[in-house]
Amino acid sequence: MLKIVVCVKVVPKPEEVQVDTETRRLDRAGARSEINPPDMNALEMALVLKDRYGARVDIISMGPPFFTPLLQVALAMGADHIYLLSDRAFGGADTLATTYTLALGIQKLGGADLVFCGEESSDGATGQVPAGLAEWLNIAQITGVHDVDVDPAQGSVRGRREIPGGYELLEVPLPAVISAQTSSNEPRFMDYRIKPWAFAEEQLTVWDRAALDADGEYIGTPGSPTVVSGLDQAPSRERKHIFLKGSPDEIVHRLAGVIRDSL
Repeated sequence: MLKIVVCVKVVPKPEEVQVDTETRRLDRAGARSEINPPDMNALEMALVLKDRYGARVDIISMGPPFFTPLLQVALAMGADHIYLLSDRAFGGADTLATTYTLALGIQKLGGADLVFCGEESSDGATGQVPAGLAEWLNIAQITGVHDVDVDPAQGSVRGRREIPGGYELLEVPLPAVISAQTSSNEPRFMDYRIKPWAFAEEQLTVWDRAALDADGEYIGTPGSPTVVSGLDQAPSRERKHIFLKGSPDEIVHRLAGVIRDSL
């Protein structure tokens, strides 16, 4: 049976997020949260393989305990278990520290045949996590795929990636990291018949720094070389408004003049 891990990030809704000008970090306090949309595409890819070949699909996420109800949605969609990496020591992590911590979680699970990620997160948008995970785990990777299939007999995975003017097929041996292209599929709805099971406490395992035997120099703020040195707000200006009055013919004539003058 295939062992699949899906890395899921809970992010603040982009339209509600604020930036703390003192810490130069995102302030989640006033924002509602959601599962990162590209991660939902990655989860759907994993669940398709589960339906096709039979597989165990585990969710790994890093964050505080209040993320739990959102992550449980993934179980109601068809995943098997959630592993939440939660410790104050993990706070302030950039992509390097995040991928180190996630890789420790995957290794504690005994590894995986496939690790799925969204191609980027809506709050950071670096696209570095899938490649970083592949490096820490020392396994192959295919990034930005539109769809994916596995050859269990050959022990390989093939991903189709869109490129200008067409697409390309990439095949690598298992195990591998796969990142899903944003909006590459339509994530399924929750199965409300299994919702009581999905939202039960026993479907969640929490691992802290001690459980992962994480090196303090590689996690959280100490393990994050990325530094935001300053914040600047882009200047705004009033948009020009022109109100045209008159008959339809007069308005068309005046509008044509406005357009002509602006060219």
